[in-house]
Amino acid sequence: MHLRDLTQFLNELSENNNRPWFIMNKPRYDILREEFLAVVTELIRELSKFDKQVAACNPKKAMFRINRDIRFANDKRPYKTRFSAGITPKDLRRPSAGGGSTYYFQIEGKGTLQFGVGEYLPPAPRLKAIREHIVNDATGFAKVLKNKQLRATYGDLLDEDKLQRPPKGFDPQHVHIEYLKLKSFFVWTEIDLKINQPDQLVPDLARGFKDAFALVTWLRSVEMSNTEE
Repeated sequence: MHLRDLTQFLNELSENNNRPWFIMNKPRYDILREEFLAVVTELIRELSKFDKQVAACNPKKAMFRINRDIRFANDKRPYKTRFSAGITPKDLRRPSAGGGSTYYFQIEGKGTLQFGVGEYLPPAPRLKAIREHIVNDATGFAKVLKNKQLRATYGDLLDEDKLQRPPKGFDPQHVHIEYLKLKSFFVWTEIDLKINQPDQLVPDLARGFKDAFALVTWLRSVEMSNTEE
């Protein structure tokens, strides 16, 4: 993947986010998209070495379209200014739409590589099940939070849109009450490509994703317990 070419293209797109410019530069886009597809394909192979459940993920379905849905949006710019993909066992189009953990990454025109793992804004029934599993497996969840690889790469779980009060039906005094307030169970980090260009994009991403495998495994245990019930 020619990262400099990609970030330059995306940066120019952000300044010329219109259909005429995009059509004129479509040959550049096509080349970069093919390179990105190769990255996603290779990354799936690397991830399947430690997570066999993603081995059958379709690379093309894992990639997100660059076109924006502007039908009901105030922002009428037609294109996203990033290349992104979400690798899941179920080929979901968006990160963690209630079907299990996603290995998500995106490259933006401003020159950043952002990546994360877990379940982002799962639907209400799934979110409730995760919260209940925290209560029922407080020790196991604590082990995930203390996992050295996860903390070194990502720090803590993402607390975006966290509830101000405990969710209804959960003990306000629970040892993990601050985590029970979360709406996502997702870790996230980013790299400034202008400062720290990866030596090998796919192996480096795969290592970063592997560092969060403890979280993936725990979240899948929620699915297993729900199935048993």
